[in-house]
Amino acid sequence: MSSSIRILLIDDHTLFRSGLKALLQRQQDFEIVGEAADGLEGVKQAELLKPDVVLLDLDMPVMHGRDALVQLLISQPQLAILMLTVSEDGEDLAECMRQGARGYLLKNIHADFLLASIRRAVAGDSVLSPEMTAKLVARLRQPDVAPQNAELASLTPRERETLSHLAKGVSNKEIARALELAESTVKVHVQNILRKLNLSSRVQAAVYAVERGLDKNSH
Repeated sequence: MSSSIRILLIDDHTLFRSGLKALLQRQQDFEIVGEAADGLEGVKQAELLKPDVVLLDLDMPVMHGRDALVQLLISQPQLAILMLTVSEDGEDLAECMRQGARGYLLKNIHADFLLASIRRAVAGDSVLSPEMTAKLVARLRQPDVAPQNAELASLTPRERETLSHLAKGVSNKEIARALELAESTVKVHVQNILRKLNLSSRVQAAVYAVERGLDKNSH
């Protein structure tokens, strides 16, 4: 079916991969187009199969998941890659999101959350396991705040206010209420922010804002 979400599995644990495949194949809108047991083979499979979504483990032989993530996005920048890992390390999380992963999910998540996350990722959203959100903020809030750069200076005052709220992970509706704007106006601000800062998702925008301490500016 052309409307199916085409999924590639990259994980070196055969038993986990088999269980994951069985779960996903029960969904009418999912199609498992391939699987790989290491990062390098996964990159090769993605080149051949052109999936919509890649579920990518971190700690694998031959090529680590972070390296595979970079290689995958070089050849297919729009690919939705979800890290699916046991690592709760904040550094792993932050680095994967900086590199352009669409999400970071722990292997202990509920099946329904995984299924919903895949569909959200295809729709362009970024997804995190709930317990990883606080770790992302904690990892990125460093005392040596990065200097304000020309890209940030290109934002209008309203866009900067919107960005400071994005750092808290709130919805457009909540931002609209806080800034007393129409939700449609907030949506335009968010699109402008992503374009001006050369970012691809709300999560990347939140990372950018937290690194620069902008989350402390919102009320």
